[in-house]
Amino acid sequence: MTLSPRAKRNIIQMIPFGVISFISSTVYALIEKGILGSHPIYPSTGNPYNFNWLLPSIIAGLFGLLIGFLEIQFLSKWFQKGSFTSKLIFKSTIYLFLTVIFALVVTSIGTAYELGNSPFSNEVWEYNYKFLVSFAFWTILIYITLGLVISLFYTEVSNNIGQNVLLNSFTGKYHHPVEEERIFMFLDMKSSTEIAEKLGHVKYFKLLKEYYSDLSDPIITYGGEIYQYVGDEVVVTWKLSEKRRTNSINCFFSMQASLANQVEKYESRYGVCPTFKAGMHVGNVTTGEIGVIKKDIVFTGDVLNTTARIQGLCNTYQVELLLSKQIVQALELEKSFDLIELGERELRGKNEKVILYTIERTFTPLET
Repeated sequence: MTLSPRAKRNIIQMIPFGVISFISSTVYALIEKGILGSHPIYPSTGNPYNFNWLLPSIIAGLFGLLIGFLEIQFLSKWFQKGSFTSKLIFKSTIYLFLTVIFALVVTSIGTAYELGNSPFSNEVWEYNYKFLVSFAFWTILIYITLGLVISLFYTEVSNNIGQNVLLNSFTGKYHHPVEEERIFMFLDMKSSTEIAEKLGHVKYFKLLKEYYSDLSDPIITYGGEIYQYVGDEVVVTWKLSEKRRTNSINCFFSMQASLANQVEKYESRYGVCPTFKAGMHVGNVTTGEIGVIKKDIVFTGDVLNTTARIQGLCNTYQVELLLSKQIVQALELEKSFDLIELGERELRGKNEKVILYTIERTFTPLET
């Protein structure tokens, strides 16, 4: 079964929690072995000691994945509007509480195994109590907290600069320029100048934040990458792929539906509901990492200029979506959509002409 883009994204976000927990547990076990050697007990508590790094590390990795699942599915949404620092503090506190419970359970099972007794026996709980009030336990807790903070910090930074940007920087995928064939969508808010004048700068900025937030969910669902926010314009891109070839088109209509479902919210808060128009094109780009003080993944190629020009003609044709003939052919849209050919048009600043299309009707997107 093929995973959806959203499922892949969630898994990629969860993995660092498991990996960092696994590595942290392994490092701690090795340090502990280096200090205790073949000593049969922990000197500070008297608890039995037997070196075994693999099983505890696997358990720690699985627990890290559980923390990652809770973070992605629940806490990241609950604390979405909090500051970077407040998120780290509150989330770390919650996860630390869960970690203490987890440590107590693992310690009980481990001690019971070493003593050949029940985890609920008085002898095991006496050892647990000694461990919980010992200095060793608090050093372990500080160590675990550091791992949690690193995991949360990675996630927050990833969300702020873009998941793919951070991942590609670590893997070095774009340290050297790479040629790719990509779909681009330039999406622009309608009547943004009038809305900004009506609301004022501060209130308009708040509307933009909610507007981008409501558009983000469909982009994630249909596997798009947000390349840039430019004022009230969003540039979204997809790699051209045989699989899910119509995701980019479905994303457009899903974003329309997302805003349509929020009309009451926007009307009550701002007295206006934002809408948008978009142009789409496909072509080759050179992708690479640039920058010294601030690094970024950048696309260069004529396809970006052409897409921007296509989007700029939406008002001329009085349509909400304009497509080039190249993307219609590349995605084989004739088989799936009600296309209307609008004719050939010479784009501003370009010599060659482009045949433009729009889609007659909106529909419920199916393919993800």
